[in-house]
Amino acid sequence: MFKNYFKTAWRNIIKNKTYSVINILGLATGMAVAMIIALWMYDEISANKNFKNYDTIYQVMMHQTFDGFRGTQQALPYPLGEELKNKFPDFKAVAMCDWGQRHSLMYGEKKISKFGHFIGEEAVSMFSLNILEGSKNPLHDPYSIVLTKETADIFFGNENPIGKTIKLDNQTDLKVTAVVDKEPKNSSLTFDYLIPFQLEESLYPWVKQYHKTNWGNNSWQIFVQLYDKANPESVNAKIKNDVLSHFTDENTLKHIKPELFIHPMRKWRLYSDFENGKNTGGFIKYVRMFGILGLIVLLIACINFMNLSTARSEKRAKEVGVRKAVGSGRKQLINQFLNESVLMASFAFLLALGMLTLALPYFNKLTDKEMSLQVANPVFWLIMILFTLVTGLLAGSYPAFYLSSFNPVRVLKGNLKAGKSSSLPRKILVVIQFASSVVLMIGTIIVYQQIQYGKNKPIGFNNKGLISVDWSDDIAKHFDALQQELISSGAAISICQSNSSPSELQSNNNGWEWKGSQPVEKSVLFSTITTTYDYTKTLGIKLLAGRDFSRDFADSNSVILNEAAVKRMRLKNPVGEQLKWNDRPMTVIGVIPDIQMESPYRPISPLTIIFNKDWVGNLDVRLNPNMSASKALALMKPVFDRYNPAYPFEYRFADEEYAKKFDYEELVGNLAAIIAALAIFISCLGLFGLASFTAEQRVKEIGVRKVLGASVFNLWRLLSKDFVILVLLSCAIAIPVGWYCMNEWLKNYQYRTSINVEVFVVVVLAAIVITLLTVSFQAIRAAIANPVKSLRTE
Repeated sequence: MFKNYFKTAWRNIIKNKTYSVINILGLATGMAVAMIIALWMYDEISANKNFKNYDTIYQVMMHQTFDGFRGTQQALPYPLGEELKNKFPDFKAVAMCDWGQRHSLMYGEKKISKFGHFIGEEAVSMFSLNILEGSKNPLHDPYSIVLTKETADIFFGNENPIGKTIKLDNQTDLKVTAVVDKEPKNSSLTFDYLIPFQLEESLYPWVKQYHKTNWGNNSWQIFVQLYDKANPESVNAKIKNDVLSHFTDENTLKHIKPELFIHPMRKWRLYSDFENGKNTGGFIKYVRMFGILGLIVLLIACINFMNLSTARSEKRAKEVGVRKAVGSGRKQLINQFLNESVLMASFAFLLALGMLTLALPYFNKLTDKEMSLQVANPVFWLIMILFTLVTGLLAGSYPAFYLSSFNPVRVLKGNLKAGKSSSLPRKILVVIQFASSVVLMIGTIIVYQQIQYGKNKPIGFNNKGLISVDWSDDIAKHFDALQQELISSGAAISICQSNSSPSELQSNNNGWEWKGSQPVEKSVLFSTITTTYDYTKTLGIKLLAGRDFSRDFADSNSVILNEAAVKRMRLKNPVGEQLKWNDRPMTVIGVIPDIQMESPYRPISPLTIIFNKDWVGNLDVRLNPNMSASKALALMKPVFDRYNPAYPFEYRFADEEYAKKFDYEELVGNLAAIIAALAIFISCLGLFGLASFTAEQRVKEIGVRKVLGASVFNLWRLLSKDFVILVLLSCAIAIPVGWYCMNEWLKNYQYRTSINVEVFVVVVLAAIVITLLTVSFQAIRAAIANPVKSLRTE
């Protein structure tokens, strides 16, 4: 029986090649989109599941209230790690960790700059790192280093790296104690090397001097592993007030109120957003959104199949009538048509698999992923078979029930005529199909507008021709000579040092007092930049009032404010005002405009710029605008090689770093644009097939009209009108839906673009043009055909 079903299905596919190609191509495109989105979703959902202790690893986090806002942070005080380890028996392991940074690694003549972490020794077992060679506890010795295999291969090739000595930042010898596998890109812990956390105290005296017992400085991360029987809620209750217990001042106890809690690894990637101390979600909303979009595109492809199958019902009516007349039941006919649709879905799957194989490298590059098809995994093929069956059954369900319902007597007498009522379901499906595509078009345009809105927002400084170089001890020792030589070479016109690059703010501080401030306002959080001389000159910031730090003045107790800070402090004439910072007298010497260093979609925070020669970590260089960047960088390289020999000359352009702030929105926009384009393509395939069927069905009518004098334009208008009406109806449904969805999306941004009527006008015009281009080929072809050929049988 099934063999007969297969033969019948195959013959029908071969007999109707054009419609079969349209159906298979449409289904294949929809399936490919659904499959690639499913791969992307799986990659996001499975993040960190490579760690064996996935269910028991947590990150310690803290809520604090500043200026009435309850914020949540990962940054914690240095002494907390040791206290958690010694005070609370629920923790199986505790690992302190820095935020990660690039350091110079040297072996012989080879030197590279790589990203890594100072991290506690228990992290290796906690994160179940796959040790390929070396010690099982490789971070026990403070002067040790763990390398990924990729980093070890750069230095040692086929040599055994264990026991070899790597020089860190041209000053500290570290022994290679282990080589581990590199973690996948969707892991929250990525690195090229790991160094024992306890080494920080030896390398950086300020850690021991300022932070060892300082509960008010939050600059580190803490990861913990619970025992299997430990209750996370109980642990939260125990550690909740641990940081608070170390403070006695009224401001912290009554206003800031630090509160610890543990955040499970399963939520790190997709549930990282907090609002007013509550976990409100995160990237999971986009995973769900694109999952829905993938299903919509697949549904659009299935609608094509339904429409074309039911549209050709008259062609298969006699087949149904004969089969019923000779004894076939409706169930058998349904099975036959479903078998046919599953066979076409199988062909579509093979084509979709080919599409996916070709598209995956480009998609990985777009999304910065390392996804691959698990073709060697039997589970993959089981899922794909189920996916194909479900798609085939979904696409073939309506045609199967529709075609099998024909009355054999009416069919064989020739009384089955397709009237308006028979075409109504097809029209409804076309409207649903195109409405979905139009909503995607609206979404794509508004996402693009939001990105451009952020990019066009004034940033308050000139980030063109500005580069940043990581700080080092060698640069600190030779800063004056380096500065003088770079400027003398003509490659640079200004250089400054600071604690953060122009594209980020790495420090926040409270404890500020000003004239008329209330005690509670000591909890107001101000972003902090520390620098020395020429900061505003190098960054191209125009002072609104006062001056920059100068060698002609003693500026150790001076501060420069931005407009947001002046407004928050309610200062009318800020220059010369006396402030206090943790009881330290400070004088306002200048005011700058609000400069955009963080997200362009959030309000600019109050900023204080402080003079400090010791608290730096970044070198900013303003390139000579009268010289090409490539020539300037070529002149700079030998200077850096001479004064900073441990590091390869690496730099970051400020404008490129700023552009990365839009990566999140651009990823959403690019994915939405691709999905919208493919949805429109599938919809057009369906329109093309329906237009072809309509022209074929009305061929005699067209012939009669042409004989009676109808022009090609009149006939084109006749055949195109119905499709345009359906598309306009689709737009009427899609516009309010699209407006609502995108308005809700824009609410995620405090600074956002407005949704203008021009968006909907453009989309409607584009939909009409696309429709006319799609159906015109068949309409014009039918209109210019010789009427003699269509009427000769009469």
